[in-house]
Amino acid sequence: MLIVLLVGVSLLASCSGPDRTELHEVVDISMPQNSLEPAGPESRKIDALWQLVFGIAVGVFVLVQGALLFAIFRFRERRGERRPIKQLHGNTKLEIGWTLVPAMILAVIAVPTVATIFEMRSPPGEEENALYIEVTGHQWWWEFHYPAYGFTTAGEMHIPAGRPVYLTMTSADVIHSFWVPTLNGKRDVVPGRTSHLRIEADEPGVYLGQCAEFCGLAHADMRQRVFAHAEPDFEAWAAAQAQPASPPTEGPALAGWETFKIVCTSCHSIDGTEAVAELAPNLTHFASRTSFGGASISNTREHLRQWLRNPSSLKPMTPERNDVSAGRILGMPSLGLTEQQIDELIAFLEGLE
Repeated sequence: MLIVLLVGVSLLASCSGPDRTELHEVVDISMPQNSLEPAGPESRKIDALWQLVFGIAVGVFVLVQGALLFAIFRFRERRGERRPIKQLHGNTKLEIGWTLVPAMILAVIAVPTVATIFEMRSPPGEEENALYIEVTGHQWWWEFHYPAYGFTTAGEMHIPAGRPVYLTMTSADVIHSFWVPTLNGKRDVVPGRTSHLRIEADEPGVYLGQCAEFCGLAHADMRQRVFAHAEPDFEAWAAAQAQPASPPTEGPALAGWETFKIVCTSCHSIDGTEAVAELAPNLTHFASRTSFGGASISNTREHLRQWLRNPSSLKPMTPERNDVSAGRILGMPSLGLTEQQIDELIAFLEGLE
């Protein structure tokens, strides 16, 4: 039986195939997603509540198990002893006690739990000088719009460290769940509804997150990276992102722009150009991003080349179900580009800084 089990596990492990192996090689896994290492005030509230509930749970476990072990050993059947003729079938005082005590414990837990929920859901006050970001979940990438600055980006969110950020979230297709473990808990993102989430990072750094609600084939590769900057660095980044792109005027980049206009403008937008579609990620400052493909693939020339050849080799998608006229995109299709066209498109995309 053990041999059969081991063989089965080996066969299942081998089902990932070469494409999935390549995917795991391009995903940056050096930055852990750990709810037990809070990096902001919102995540610390959750951690403090968890510590309280965990401590109470451990205390209840020790008492119950201690009472159980005491009863087992104290009242066990001993050789030579006669069993009692009269059996006991209930004790009113004990039953009232072990009903009231758990109810009181739950009441004690409920008070800080409800208080924490209301505190975390409250919108920031004017004195907090919060940054507002509009988040939209797509299959399978996140869109971030900064209304105060007038630009949109994808996959990677940039925030100022030490400043509250208030997210207004919805979905363009199915239910997603926004989750950056070190900054806050999960919050579902539902089509036709609006939800909110507060995040704040104590220090500059990179904080990884991902969709936490199964949303289709590439759910596991629907990730996000939150970059927290010192306030001056964030303002500089935002000012640069607010600038429109400058179309190339010569060389391979110009040829890549011509190819882009033919095959990409039905889905992608680039601010300051004739590319205005909003079905796929905004690429205005694509070269300034560290990742693409739902923040699951490092933004390198080699990965970009493979993506333009065959996107599904890096990220499982269902592009055959795309319906641009209906506004439904389930993945980037293979475009059938020549190697020269790929080189020219790479030159164009690398110029979008």
